[in-house]
Amino acid sequence: MTLHIFNPEHDIALAANLSNFTAPHAGRQLRYDLCFLPALWAKEGDGVLVDNPERAQNSYKHFLHSVSRQFGKSFHLVKCPRWEQAVTPAETTAIQPWGWDLALRSQLKRIGADASLLPTDDAIAAIRQLSHRRTSAELLPQLRFEGTVGESFECTTADETVPLLQRYDRLVLKAPWSSSGRGLRFIRRDAPVAQTAGWLRNLLTAQGSVMAEPFYDKVKDFGMEFECSSEGKVSYLGLSLFHTANGAYTGNLLATEKVKQDILSHYISIDLLHSVIEKICQLSAVIFKGRYVGPFGVDMMVVRGTDGCLLHPCVEINLRRTMGHVALSLTPDDDDIQRVMQIDYSDNRYHLRIIKP
Repeated sequence: MTLHIFNPEHDIALAANLSNFTAPHAGRQLRYDLCFLPALWAKEGDGVLVDNPERAQNSYKHFLHSVSRQFGKSFHLVKCPRWEQAVTPAETTAIQPWGWDLALRSQLKRIGADASLLPTDDAIAAIRQLSHRRTSAELLPQLRFEGTVGESFECTTADETVPLLQRYDRLVLKAPWSSSGRGLRFIRRDAPVAQTAGWLRNLLTAQGSVMAEPFYDKVKDFGMEFECSSEGKVSYLGLSLFHTANGAYTGNLLATEKVKQDILSHYISIDLLHSVIEKICQLSAVIFKGRYVGPFGVDMMVVRGTDGCLLHPCVEINLRRTMGHVALSLTPDDDDIQRVMQIDYSDNRYHLRIIKP
């Protein structure tokens, strides 16, 4: 039996890199309210670790009713045991969280999880280093086919950003480790930088560097979802067309792969997408082999160029499960069915909703 865990605070915990870490309130509540999410991809007989089994089961059943009504699809029910009751049974063969970090491993150790089911210190360190935005910066030049754009630079001092700003006029500064919508600053050559200077100074002290990228005129966000096997083989799982507001995730399109490709074909060549998919599978297999096993996503975007749209093929690599993977688990079977999966906050709790676009 595999035990699954939804720990959406993973990115923040990875940045903190502490065994004893307390996530911000919003992260803790998101985890509590949507803890049932792994049931959507768990296999029959698996379990999902939760804080409140009865509430999790009720939320899951309510959500499945909505999915079944709109898609005509059915999902099996999955056991939702409480944390302290689930990690010690002899039949547990694996633990699969949203993402591995020191804080989660420490939490599992405290409640008696078998050490053989947990990653080692070295494995966690490898995941953290691969999750640094440096990885995407190193991968990006190798994905620069005709019709693509994108550059990224790692700076270890504030002075290193000055010539880049003179060259590009507008920059996006990114923390090496940060969660969705956080750790970003936009700067212009002709704008005051006093507030950014303080943020940058603190970031360099805490994380050692900052990633500087040219500002691009974004047309559309999307991503590609993959999985790396224990043998080191990387498989493509599907496209993720998502929406953001101020850099934060707001929702995913639920549609077949054909429909999603058709949407993107209005902006960029599908042949180009296929070339990028093939190259990512090849390159990431080399990078991750022996260092990471599990799902990951590559965020991309369509941007405006001087003669039309261009593809930025590697904005960010998320070395964990993503909301795009969640959306893929809810893919309709019919090309005519399109829905939007959203997370909203109302009545003092988070909700996962499926609505018509």
